[in-house]
Amino acid sequence: MEQIQETLKRLFQTEFSKMVSVITRLFGLPYIETAEDIVGDTFLQATESWAKKGIPPNPQAWLYAVAKQKTLSHFRRTKIFNTKVAPQVFLQEETRQRMARFQFSMEHIKDSQLQMMFAVCNPAIASEAQVGLALRILCGFTIEEIAEAFLSNKETINKRLFRAKEKLRSEQVKLEMPPDQQIGHRIDNVLHIIYLLFNEGYYSKTQNQVLRKDLCLEAMRLGMLLTEYEKTNLPKTNALLALMCFHASRFEARQQDSDLVVYAQQDETLWDEGLIRQGLHFLDRSAGGTQITTYHLEAKIASWHCIKEDRAEKWEAILASYDQLLQINYSPAVALNRIYSLYRVKGAELALAEVQKLPPIHNHFYYLLLGELYQHIDPQTAKAHLQRAYQLAKTQTEKAHIRKKLTSLG
Repeated sequence: MEQIQETLKRLFQTEFSKMVSVITRLFGLPYIETAEDIVGDTFLQATESWAKKGIPPNPQAWLYAVAKQKTLSHFRRTKIFNTKVAPQVFLQEETRQRMARFQFSMEHIKDSQLQMMFAVCNPAIASEAQVGLALRILCGFTIEEIAEAFLSNKETINKRLFRAKEKLRSEQVKLEMPPDQQIGHRIDNVLHIIYLLFNEGYYSKTQNQVLRKDLCLEAMRLGMLLTEYEKTNLPKTNALLALMCFHASRFEARQQDSDLVVYAQQDETLWDEGLIRQGLHFLDRSAGGTQITTYHLEAKIASWHCIKEDRAEKWEAILASYDQLLQINYSPAVALNRIYSLYRVKGAELALAEVQKLPPIHNHFYYLLLGELYQHIDPQTAKAHLQRAYQLAKTQTEKAHIRKKLTSLG
């Protein structure tokens, strides 16, 4: 029974989004809950059937066959077709054609998921709700997993998802690809949501390491899906994929026994060389356009961080990229990272002069940077800043890292 549960859990995450997307394509986006219910019933039937008969030779095909049977049965017997679907279809022949096209082929699944991606990432929905909806519909995460990722509860997440789906209905969002002339603009929001999904995993506050890694892998899968369609396989898509590959390559080295391992102390033998090569591949493909995006610059910075050796060329290149990044996408975090790079290139005194130009930033990263810059100039001041950083840090992992720095200062 344990093996059945593990198999079903794995299949739920890999197949849920595919099945919901394909079924929703048949019914229409307003009936996305119907698609979710059918897929849920399919997995429930699998639990009962497999417990008696064992796991079938091709469990994926079994799920598709049962889901298709349930979908067609539902399509024929409910009032949805008679009262809501039929008036929009107009011709009985068109209905038969739609039914004939309904299948779980790889091409149909890919097309349906791409359309769903653009629907879920519609700008009409609040960004946080888009992330939750993407985790549920595009990535097949359970409500419990989404609640844990957001450090929230099931009731809150259910309400958020309900409001997001209502917005899809009220805005009459359709499950279709945008017109070719709009894809370049609409994809910006899709890429942003994928970026946020990845960050939810990479900078996650949850202690569930499996969940953190799964979030990152799902974001990368969605990015890969975009590269498989010519119109969305854009330089900025490849730049984001490169960025995620570089970061993910150091995933194992960042965390040891629930403690955050800072970059300087990471064991580079734990870095994933295959992912680094993939990152370089996508970074090379991203160079084909005329636009430099934040993803291009962040990917370039991340690529240098995949070289452990602290040579001058490395930090000079990182500093130049941060200078460029500040011009197109200023944020306090980018400003602080740029000052740290300046410190590595030109020393603490010049970096401190740059800090003085910034408005106070009341988060632990700001005081952590000041502690770093003052450590050899004025250890007592450095200690005071690190203590303030410790007070502001939000996770035990961050606090443990700052505690180590305080200990090293005596």
